[in-house]
Amino acid sequence: MIDLHTHSLLSDGDLLPSELVRRASVAGCETIAITDHVDHSNIDTVLAGLKRVADELNKYWDILVIPGVELTHVPLESFRGLVEHARGLGALIVVGHGESPVEPVIPGTNRAAIEAGVDILAHPGHISEGDASLAAKRGVCLEITCRNGHSRTNKHVLDTALKAGAAVVLNTDAHSPADIMTREKREEVLAAITGSADIKRKIFGNSEKIAERIKNKLKAG
Repeated sequence: MIDLHTHSLLSDGDLLPSELVRRASVAGCETIAITDHVDHSNIDTVLAGLKRVADELNKYWDILVIPGVELTHVPLESFRGLVEHARGLGALIVVGHGESPVEPVIPGTNRAAIEAGVDILAHPGHISEGDASLAAKRGVCLEITCRNGHSRTNKHVLDTALKAGAAVVLNTDAHSPADIMTREKREEVLAAITGSADIKRKIFGNSEKIAERIKNKLKAG
């Protein structure tokens, strides 16, 4: 089980990174990315902290911890520079905070994040077919989310991604202990939007591919 979008108290989550990882591990998670919300004000300090804790936990615990960020409510013109800056600071996964239906995200954020080369576009709301097609071309995964509110458009995201040939991943966007889900709970989220076992396998498989790529990068040093 893999979760590539979570939050600790380094942004607006409730838990220390170590407790978040421990609770996820007990729930059956084998790989977790901590992707705290960042903009220009905190990206350096947040990533420094997440890198330190990930390095330490990866030494001793049987769960892969990936340091990352979620670029959140930033100017459209800033996305590319922040993606590059995050990777330069050691972020192994970069998430873009998409145009959720429950937040006043700047219109055009989905496209700006895709063009900037994020790895995952989180909760992209009523994403257009054009943006989904661009995500497919750029290798950007679109997110199906377990988080209340953001999840209102999960069916639209999946249907649009399938038409465009874009890869889809499922993440919890966990902020609190109650958000940490077992495999069965994640299956329930997918069952609400598709009855296809093949589609479900592909969604979980996309996360596995990302995790494997990061593992290989870490092994290579």
